[in-house]
Amino acid sequence: MFDEKNIQQVYRRLVEVLIHQPEIETSLLQGMSYCFYEVMDNVIIHSGKTVGIVITNYSEPDHLIQILVADDGMGIQASLAQNSEYANITEGQALEYCIKDNVSDGKGMGFGLYSTSRLITTAGHRLIIRSGNHTLSANGDLTVLESEPWQGTIVYFELRSNMDIDPASVVDHRTDPAEEFDDLFLDDAPQLDKLW
Repeated sequence: MFDEKNIQQVYRRLVEVLIHQPEIETSLLQGMSYCFYEVMDNVIIHSGKTVGIVITNYSEPDHLIQILVADDGMGIQASLAQNSEYANITEGQALEYCIKDNVSDGKGMGFGLYSTSRLITTAGHRLIIRSGNHTLSANGDLTVLESEPWQGTIVYFELRSNMDIDPASVVDHRTDPAEEFDDLFLDDAPQLDKLW
């Protein structure tokens, strides 16, 4: 579980577990860590709740990282409806819109799920977003279907851990996730550079 007070600590602890897996490509971790934090932060900013849940799993034989972030908040449609531009969209449309650039309830930039969808396109296996009575599934094709109700939002994604990617392309070259990752998690990186 995480909240506003411990989100950084939980995020760091989970990413550090993955860093210690030599089979995982560093460039993938650089792009993934940016998106992972954004999805966690969405719970705090947009759900109307103060607590979220995160579950991660790494399967070395399958070269697969699995991440699930969930809350029991207002859901994507209700959150987006706070922005008059999206006040009249359906629940299914809300799921389709939430992975587009600059779609937000007005409390954020509308970039977290967009960059996560780009990560899935680059190195992902599957993205599932469930909110209310609908589920978005993206694994090459994008589908939004009616499903059993979920109070809140679940974001689940699977990544191929052996993919070498350009992390800047995940964020549409708007920031440098590699540098941010290295600064946050690889304290020894400048010293290693000096050795070369």
